Amino acid sequence: MVVMYNIAGRQVGSHWLAMATLGVTFGAPWLLTRGGSSKQSPTPPINASSKDEEKFIQEFLQSVEQEEKANKISGKEAH
Repeated sequence: MVVMYNIAGRQVGSHWLAMATLGVTFGAPWLLTRGGSSKQSPTPPINASSKDEEKFIQEFLQSVEQEEKANKISGKEAH
């Protein structure tokens, strides 16, 4: 047996109202707390005084990353 309510000129069953209440109660907080995609750089910004210095730092970081990858592949991790 379903209780019918008159909402906005339409007959709405109590089970529909219950589902809507649960959906809003749990769905809205879930949607609001999911977080957004934040684009953060993996490293801090490089504050170089010249373009040459910045290029040198970037090349150095790339060479270190390549060394780390090579060490992981060969199993030679430094601790």
